Amino acid sequence: MNPRSFGSAGQTAQLPANMNIQLLFGQLQERFGEAAVKVVPDALDPWIEVAAEPLERIARFLKTESAWQFDLLNCITAVDYFEPDAKKAAKTGWEPHLEVLYHLSSTVRKHRCLLKVTLPRWRNGESGQLPELPTLSHVWRTADWHEREVYDLMGIQFIGHPDLRRILCPEDWVGHPLRKDYEMPLEYHGIRNR
Repeated sequence: MNPRSFGSAGQTAQLPANMNIQLLFGQLQERFGEAAVKVVPDALDPWIEVAAEPLERIARFLKTESAWQFDLLNCITAVDYFEPDAKKAAKTGWEPHLEVLYHLSSTVRKHRCLLKVTLPRWRNGESGQLPELPTLSHVWRTADWHEREVYDLMGIQFIGHPDLRRILCPEDWVGHPLRKDYEMPLEYHGIRNR
């Protein structure tokens, strides 16, 4: 399937290769100021970085603005930018952080966008204090389970979520397994893990 196609088998519609992400970024800057942080239009999946605080308002704008109509949240993913090896970390060129990625599509306008939010690995720099984002489950219903998965595996709190609890790991699991500094426990309820 063409990576820029959209739809089910037999009903594929081409996504415009030239959706004007620069125009979208300009509108976000106009409406939300410095909360529209950065745009990268030449990536395979062009993306826009936004600040965490107004995320819900930005999401509602993207969904309801007639020019964009991002009515589908395909998925939410997160990436842990952390290098546990001190020698390798010195060469990375970035500070440890988390990125949360929102993959959006418009079934009406036939375009898509990747929205990115950068967070510290720990809230207020305190190890164990999970970073926070507002929930988007009130904007796109699909965010409900996606946010639960990101919470479970990456340890990001979604404030205002209607049922934020683990979805893949058991409720009493300790830690968040996709964080790069995660250490698998030797044993879980008498079952050896390693």
